[in-house]
Amino acid sequence: MADKERRPRERPRREAAGGTPPEAPEPPGNRADQFRGRALSRRALLAGTASFAGLTAAEALLAPLQAQLPSVPEDPTRVPGTAPSPYGTRAAFEQAIRLATASHSLTPLESLHGIVTPSSLHFERHHNGVPLIDPARHRLLIHGLVGRSMIFTLDELKRFPSVSRLAFIECSGNTAGEWHEPGGRTVQQTHGLLSTSEWTGVALATVLREAGIKPEATWMLAEGSDAAAMTRSIPLAPVLDEALLCYAQNGEALRPEQGYPLRLLLPGWEGNANIKWLRRLKLGPAPFMTREETSHYTDLMPDGTARQFTLVMDAKSVITNPSGGQRVRRGFVEIRGLAWSGRGRVTRVEVSTDAGRTWQQASLQDPVLPKCATSFRLPWRWDGRETVLQSRCTDETGYVQPGREALIAARGVNSVYHYHAIQSWKVSPDGTVENVHV
Repeated sequence: MADKERRPRERPRREAAGGTPPEAPEPPGNRADQFRGRALSRRALLAGTASFAGLTAAEALLAPLQAQLPSVPEDPTRVPGTAPSPYGTRAAFEQAIRLATASHSLTPLESLHGIVTPSSLHFERHHNGVPLIDPARHRLLIHGLVGRSMIFTLDELKRFPSVSRLAFIECSGNTAGEWHEPGGRTVQQTHGLLSTSEWTGVALATVLREAGIKPEATWMLAEGSDAAAMTRSIPLAPVLDEALLCYAQNGEALRPEQGYPLRLLLPGWEGNANIKWLRRLKLGPAPFMTREETSHYTDLMPDGTARQFTLVMDAKSVITNPSGGQRVRRGFVEIRGLAWSGRGRVTRVEVSTDAGRTWQQASLQDPVLPKCATSFRLPWRWDGRETVLQSRCTDETGYVQPGREALIAARGVNSVYHYHAIQSWKVSPDGTVENVHV
C-alpha cells in the first residue's frame, strides 16, 4: 500500500510539537474541518454546529415521525402486545434525533439520560462521506520503524485480548460557533459534537509489540479508508498506555459512521485524531506533516503564529437542563449537566445561578471515570426572576474551566477549535431559556 503523506508548499510559524504556549492560562487547542476536494468556509462549517438550516432539516424529519405515531389502546392490558423482533427499536413516542448537516451530525445531549450516548445518536464527523466496507476484506497494515511489516485481518485482531472502556469523543470544533457570538439555540447546537460510549477492541500497544517497535519510532501516522484518506500524526509516548483499535461500541459492532469495521480510539484527544475506518499505521521518527495537521487542525493565535499538535481536549462542562430552548417553571428545578476533561477525571463542578457572582458545588454522579463524561446535578428553587445559569469544572490536574473573557484574552478569536469557555443560559421571567454571553 503506497504511503500518502503530503507536504504543503508553505507552513506558518509554529510552536514546538506538544509545547504549551506561555501566554495561555489553559492547555492546548485545535481547528475545524473541510471536505476534501470541495472547500467549505470554516466558519460556515463549524458555525454549522449551530446551523439553523440544520434545525429546519431536523424539524422536517420530525414532522413525518409525529404523523406516524401509533394509535394507543385505551387499556393496554386488554390488547395483545407485539411479538419479539430480530433487532430492537425504540418506542415510537421517543423522537430525539441527531441534527444533520453535509459533513456532521449533532448529538441531542439535552434529551439524553446518564453519560452513555446511544450508538444511533452518537455525533458524526466525516471528511468525504461514510464508506461502505466489507469487514471480511478489510486489512490493517503496520509498517515503518518496526521489526517486520504486518497485515492484520479483523478476525486476527479479535484474537488478541480485548479491552473495554468508557470514554468521550469530542470534535475539536465543538462549540466553535461561540467564539464570536452566541451561535446556537440549544445544547445540541452548541455542544452536540460530544458523545460518550463504551468502546471495545485490542490495545494498540499489544499489536505494535507484535510488529516490534524500533527504539527510534516516536510518531505514528494513522490513515483511514474513507474517500478523504484521512491521516493524522500521533506522538506515540502519550498514547501507548491507553490507545485502542476498536471494533465495537456499546456492546455491538461499530456503526458505519463511527468507523466500521475498525477505528483508532485515543481517549481524551480531539475527535479527528481518532481515525475511523482505520487501514494503516506507519511508525516514524517525526510527525508526517499531513494536510490535516498543516492547513487544518492548527490554532491561529493573536500574534499570527499557529499552534500545532494541540491534541488534548480541554476541561469543559455544560448545563443540559435547564438549557437553551427549554422552559422553566417557578419552584424546584434540578440543574443537570455534563463535565469532561481530556486530561483525566473531573474532580469538581460548580454551578452559579446568578451569572457568576456566587458558586455552589454540584454533586457528581458515579461513575466518575478518567477521560469520560461525568454527570452533575444541583437542586435549585427558581423564584421567577431573570437570572443566568453557568457551570465550571475542575479536573484532576487542577485545571479550571475558564470564563469567556479569560479564554479570548489568551487565544484571541481567530481560531475555530477548542472553544471551552463557561457556557451561560439566561432564564427570562417567563421561564424561557436562551444562550447568552456574559
